[in-house]
Amino acid sequence: MQHSAVAPAAPANPSVTARALQVLESFTTAHPVLRLADISRHAGLPLTTTHRLVKELADWGALERDPDGGYRIGLRLWEIASLAPRGLGLREVALPHLSDLCHLTRENVQLAVREDLSVVYVERLAGRHAVRVLTRVGGRFELTPTGVGLVLLAHAPGDVQERALARPPHRHTERTLTTPHDVRRALAEVRRTGVAVSDRQVTMDAVSVAAPVHGPGDTVVAAVSVVAHADTVRPHALAPLVTLAARDISRALGARLAPVAAAATAGPPACPAAGGAPGTTRPSPP
Repeated sequence: MQHSAVAPAAPANPSVTARALQVLESFTTAHPVLRLADISRHAGLPLTTTHRLVKELADWGALERDPDGGYRIGLRLWEIASLAPRGLGLREVALPHLSDLCHLTRENVQLAVREDLSVVYVERLAGRHAVRVLTRVGGRFELTPTGVGLVLLAHAPGDVQERALARPPHRHTERTLTTPHDVRRALAEVRRTGVAVSDRQVTMDAVSVAAPVHGPGDTVVAAVSVVAHADTVRPHALAPLVTLAARDISRALGARLAPVAAAATAGPPACPAAGGAPGTTRPSPP
């Protein structure tokens, strides 16, 4: 998976705060270390302005300078960002259940929230031999091609759905949903079944199965998914485990969910435990 969500456009006459944010936004996974001239170019700011802002940000701890003169994001910024309730707090509550799900499936497990028209990944656990994904904690992606994105969009306000459907679609593979009609049908299916299946919409070797996480008041606050090899996994076999993990996280967050039928929460006949001997099974989390 790739990070292709578009960042908000910079204001025409940015304030000092906006300029400082432009400096911070210059750093990406592709460019984690930048020299002053690089920051100036990426941020679209004069070199003198960039020099002043970078010095102030470095003095505060938002940026750190390498011995060779390059700059990178500083630890102080991470300290502040960790206070976001939809980030570290949600992750800490969900992590035991995500770990169980990863052990049960031996696949990639992800936790994501919606930020306007983007998915933001809060946590990702990688299975030992799972399909390769490019998602990272804090990374963004479009809503409609991903399992977590379809779940979050299906439960988003109507105006958010319309804005998402109005955006020009990006075709990642031949199976990517690109018409509003197809996306609306997929969203309706998510609301009907309680799960989303993104089958080779982002890469031709991966399928994602996702379910909603509810918070107090039964609002959908996040989504959990398993991403696995498309040619070796049956999505309907993963769906009960993903749904159960999402419900366990929801309860931990204070949601009051209606009970579901036993058949709906039953897992596959045999899910190998991570590191266990062939043929051993591990019961699904209660």
